[in-house]
Amino acid sequence: MSQATLIPLDNVDPALTEALLDRAFEPGRQSRTAYKVRDGMDWLPALSFAALDEQEHLVGTIQCWPVALTDQSGRRHPMIMVGPVAVEPAAQGMGYGQALMTAALSALSPQAPLPQVMIGDPEYYGRFWQFTNDWTGQWDLPGPFEQRRLLVRTDNPAVLPREGMLGPWKA
Repeated sequence: MSQATLIPLDNVDPALTEALLDRAFEPGRQSRTAYKVRDGMDWLPALSFAALDEQEHLVGTIQCWPVALTDQSGRRHPMIMVGPVAVEPAAQGMGYGQALMTAALSALSPQAPLPQVMIGDPEYYGRFWQFTNDWTGQWDLPGPFEQRRLLVRTDNPAVLPREGMLGPWKA
C-alpha cells in the first residue's frame, strides 16, 4: 500500500464521503438492501474511518452502524454492521480497504464486543477477519440479498439467534 493516513471519518466533509461512495459503488446504491438494514441510523463515529493518500486526498472510507437482529420472540440482539468499505476505484487493490477494516475492527471495545455483521465476500472477509456465514443461514434482511454473503464475526457464536430479521437498532 502507498503511504496512507487514517483519520476519524467525522473529520471529513460529508459531501466528499458521499462523492467517494458514488464513485466506488454503482449508481442507485441507496436502494441496496444494506441501506434498508441501517435505515434511519447514524454511523458510529468511533468505528468509522477515512484513508488519505500521500497528497492527503480522500481514497477510502469505512462506516459502521448500530443494527439489531430481531428474533422470533421479538427480542432485539444488538450488532454492529460493518460497511460500506469504499475505496477510490483507481486505488483499489492497494491495501486501503484492508487498513480501514483493520482499524474499524481494532476500535471495538474488548469489554463489550458486539457481534459484527456485513454483506460481503465470505472468502475475502473470512480469510482476513474471520467473518463467516456459518450462523446466518436462517437470518433475513429487508430486501434481496445473497444468503452466502451475509456474514457475522463474533468471539461467542452461542449468543447468536438461529433466525431473525436484521434491521436498524432503535432503542
